[in-house]
Amino acid sequence: MSVITDTIAPHGGTLINRIVTEEQKAEFLAQADSLPKVQLDKRATSDLVMIAIGGFSPISGFMGEADYQGVVDDMRMADGTVWSVPVTLSVSEEVAAPLKEGSLIRLDNPEGKFIGVLELTEKYTYNKTHEAVNVYRTDEDKHPGVKVVYEQGAVNLAGPVWLLEREAHLLFPTYQIDPAASRAIFRDKGWRTVVGFQTRNPIHRAHEYIIKCALEIVDGLFLHPLVGATKSDDIPADVRMRCYEIMMENYFPQDRVILAINPSAMRYAGPREAIFHALIRKNYGCTHFIVGRDHAGVGDYYGTYDAQEIFSQFKPEELGITPLKFEHAFYCTRTEQMATAKTSPATKEERIHLSGTKVRAMLREGKTPPPQFSRPKVAEELAKAMSGQG
Repeated sequence: MSVITDTIAPHGGTLINRIVTEEQKAEFLAQADSLPKVQLDKRATSDLVMIAIGGFSPISGFMGEADYQGVVDDMRMADGTVWSVPVTLSVSEEVAAPLKEGSLIRLDNPEGKFIGVLELTEKYTYNKTHEAVNVYRTDEDKHPGVKVVYEQGAVNLAGPVWLLEREAHLLFPTYQIDPAASRAIFRDKGWRTVVGFQTRNPIHRAHEYIIKCALEIVDGLFLHPLVGATKSDDIPADVRMRCYEIMMENYFPQDRVILAINPSAMRYAGPREAIFHALIRKNYGCTHFIVGRDHAGVGDYYGTYDAQEIFSQFKPEELGITPLKFEHAFYCTRTEQMATAKTSPATKEERIHLSGTKVRAMLREGKTPPPQFSRPKVAEELAKAMSGQG
């Protein structure tokens, strides 16, 4: 009998693990009061966790200047490895000034709890506007990703990190499946091909359609909604997860689907974030990744299919994960089913599709989205939550 091995190697070849042993943890805790301290914001906390669990493999710490410049300018780290979004720890000049390269830095979460350690190898300044224009394709601070860059400190701290403890997620502990665990699950199930699906929005009929199209050609589906920091007007993570649970219970083959949380933070970097999201799912063990309309977009900053076209800038073996590109799906009143322009003869008037903005407005007014947009049980859950009753 053949042994099922991982279907895809982690990005860079090795799954990073930067979670300390109990012995290391005791050593770090013994130094807690003597180490210089840096407090992380929500995004940096997410990044620390993602580095530690291997979600950002091959990255083992916050990026040094050579990697940072390579990623911002060419979507490649200094050694040529494809990486599309900088992973940095930015602090003010006042915080950075007394910190000495070669020393250990205590990392606290936003609540002031000691959660990690940085071995400071480098301090460097960077050009915020250059990062904004290259990564986000705009210098406007109306863009939520650019706003974060402009508001963060002027100095980046770089070096390997350690996470003191992998704590259970406060809201979704049963769905916290880290890369080593997801890979083990895929092996146990005998899945040789797995498609990953990313969203920061509640699942609706168009999502369901493209997910099921993808599921027709692979062994398993990894539903992987993002629960890290998002915009204030995005639907809260607990509401989105309840919608996924409803979909799992009623509309998906449960033996072919794994639902797990993605603890990383949104950047809203459109095309670059599509690459970023694909590489993360590769680290979780996915062989394929769904890229839909305006993936990770916001406002009108990116073309409808820019996030799909960016994949052609790389050789398939450089990414290692296969993008599955889907057009905008809608409900076709002529054929009475979900479709895209590739499969439906519908005129514009025969297509029903609502934007996320319109749906959020409906929900806040207590209205239920139509069944052509959202499964009724999901729509009820959304309406209840967004009208303040849930």
